[in-house]
Amino acid sequence: MSEIPTELRYASSHEWARLEEDGLVTVGISDHAQNALGDVVYVELPELEAHLAAQSEAGVVESVKAASDIYAPVSGTVVAVNEVLEDAPETVNQDPYGDGWFYRIEPDNAGDLDDLLDADGYAEVCENDEH
Repeated sequence: MSEIPTELRYASSHEWARLEEDGLVTVGISDHAQNALGDVVYVELPELEAHLAAQSEAGVVESVKAASDIYAPVSGTVVAVNEVLEDAPETVNQDPYGDGWFYRIEPDNAGDLDDLLDADGYAEVCENDEH
């Protein structure tokens, strides 16, 4: 069973979102998603200052098996990207909820996080993926 931290919110497209104390939202892909992808070899991150609409494409993650779009879980402006992933994309596999984060967004409305899945809801999505 994949690790699904309870303090995070999840999109059914396998991104996680964490509301930080400064009001920013950190975004990455779940342990389930990195397991399904296999060894990550490249990550295309969104541009700084880009405004993303919720559920819009924010980047791409490529593995030895497949390429997959990354979507924005909430609307907002990109204020930081994880430059570590440019030289060490495998960090996504090693620490998907920590050092393997993708970008930080200043949300248009932090309340949009409430529209995302909690850990239990996301666990159901993962179970359905496996059937």
